[in-house]
Amino acid sequence: MSYNSTKKMAEELRIAQGTKAEKYEALLPQIAAVMADEPDLIARMANAAAMLHETFGWWWTGWYRVVDNVLVLGPFQGPLACTRISKGRGVCGTAWAEERTMVVPDVEQFPGHIACSSASRSEIVVPVFDAHQQVMAVLDVDSAELSTFDATDARYLEEVVRLVALN
Repeated sequence: MSYNSTKKMAEELRIAQGTKAEKYEALLPQIAAVMADEPDLIARMANAAAMLHETFGWWWTGWYRVVDNVLVLGPFQGPLACTRISKGRGVCGTAWAEERTMVVPDVEQFPGHIACSSASRSEIVVPVFDAHQQVMAVLDVDSAELSTFDATDARYLEEVVRLVALN
């Protein structure tokens, strides 16, 4: 796909109606198209965050990158966020340390939850692996509602991070 056709696709995000799975199914090829000609990871993260956020209307959608053994805020959509998160701290740091997707139906029940915003009620964090299977970033999504995220989100967001990763 050429730069111009990718740009056109990005300007015409098509948000499907229907179930959560149907929305993801419509969104994945659009994300893939936007990623196809873009070699810069930050640009890829920025567009993916915007596309996810606009499609689902979550409270906060963004990325934290592993930099010098700490998670550092990357591209996001939503209100002001925590800038740095230590490994093993909060949902993001725990997903990084455990190298697995974490679905948290009620953040108040998660030991050590980092309250960047009191409006956040549920959360999902998906690790992004590099070519050596090391966590290089996490995708963090927060909702203002309880129990927003489930196995469907985990499945599709894991696919999103594979599309965004440059390996």
